[in-house]
Amino acid sequence: MRDQGADTAPGGIVVHSCTHVGTTTLLVRLTGEVDHYSAAPLRAILASAATDGCTDLILDCSRITFCDSGLLAVLDQWSRLGRRYRIDAPPAVVLRLLRVAAGP
Repeated sequence: MRDQGADTAPGGIVVHSCTHVGTTTLLVRLTGEVDHYSAAPLRAILASAATDGCTDLILDCSRITFCDSGLLAVLDQWSRLGRRYRIDAPPAVVLRLLRVAAGP
């Protein structure tokens, strides 16, 4: 018997592309769902970029269909030690998460 309730399997995040812009900026375009489990590829890419000296991140979120605090955790980890990020083209799901995180 299979449970017909909500699907608890982690969704997929696809790093659509990852490009260096200059010497210290990384442009990452995401597609899909970002949660604690599916953010692992993004965390790995950003860790490698930080090791290579990247200090700025442009995150194109236009193709994200779902996100939760997993995205916030990735951004928090990136911004530690003075790294900066910018979110481009955030869809409603990303804007909602950012508003909730910012508080009243």
